[in-house]
Amino acid sequence: MIHSILLSLAVALWGCGGSSDDAAAPVAVTVSVSPETVSVPADGGTYTVSVTTTGQEWGAYTEADFFTVSTQNTAASTGTLTIQVPANPEVKARTGAVTIMSGLARKTVTVSQAAAEQPVYDAPEGYFLQWHDEFSSGSELNAAYWTHEVQKKGWVNNELQNYVDHKSPEGSLVTEVKDGTLRIHCFKKNGQIYSGRVYAQVNKGWQYGYFEARMKLPKGKGTWPAFWMMPVGNDWSTNPWPMCGEIDIMEEVGVVPNEVSSSIHTQDYNHTKNTQKTHAMTIADAEGAFHTYALLWTADEIVTYVDGKEQLHVTKAQLGDGHNQWPFHYAFYPIFNLAWGGDWGGMQGVDESALPITMEVDYIRVFQKGYEL
Repeated sequence: MIHSILLSLAVALWGCGGSSDDAAAPVAVTVSVSPETVSVPADGGTYTVSVTTTGQEWGAYTEADFFTVSTQNTAASTGTLTIQVPANPEVKARTGAVTIMSGLARKTVTVSQAAAEQPVYDAPEGYFLQWHDEFSSGSELNAAYWTHEVQKKGWVNNELQNYVDHKSPEGSLVTEVKDGTLRIHCFKKNGQIYSGRVYAQVNKGWQYGYFEARMKLPKGKGTWPAFWMMPVGNDWSTNPWPMCGEIDIMEEVGVVPNEVSSSIHTQDYNHTKNTQKTHAMTIADAEGAFHTYALLWTADEIVTYVDGKEQLHVTKAQLGDGHNQWPFHYAFYPIFNLAWGGDWGGMQGVDESALPITMEVDYIRVFQKGYEL
């Protein structure tokens, strides 16, 4: 009985039918690849690996996040694996692997990429990359990094959109990762407006640093895209808005096309009192073209930039060092959202013929001074 069970298990595992008397000995499936290692220069490239298996079909996967993998002829015993590696933006090498599988057999291709000679990031001197998302893989936001807000219309600023988690009740996406960008969509379905608002590292954030995103804004009367920051783990009962502080790196409303602004809000300096600290500038193609928006935040000052040009500049010495004047002494997390209408975006009404609209984010990067990963 035990011998029969073991023989049956062997037949099931190796795919060989028949009895021990009239069948050949089971033959294990094997996989071979060429080459087994791929060495990539810092500027990246595309590489092809030949796959041969004694099985009838095969597949491949990777858990690495710095390259992508595609396959051909996976239903045949021979095929190809294509590995596409973008330029390495970091001054350190990186390594990952692709696993090829056929039946119970596994084979690994190692992918190693050289470090960049100089960082491609244009961060202030002495600041080192701590976290980033280049939106270069997958089709959805990485749930380990990002949190969707879920709120009905009217939640803040009398805005008209419903914020939903990834998709509307009908299944239409409010956020997606596509062709190397994060896309936040705003649209109307069954009489309701839907859009996305997402938080990066909402439970962690960062205290001080250089924060940068490259973005393309939508057009239309009623649009209100933003890149901004709020405090981590705030107790709203004891430290309500605006006492808690808010940093607006970039805001724009379609009713004033291409005028991008930066603001801070505190207990003493906020828009409900018309005392907020704000600076705006007009860019000819902010709507429809990518531009870089950044924040440099230290214990003593906040400076924002548009394409490297200084926008807002405020200091603790100017505003006062009390909490009601300068609450920027704990961690904040970044936010991207696309609002529709509301007190500012809808100050002259909205034009629903502009819908659907999309805001794109090419990347977000966070640097801190003196802390190299």
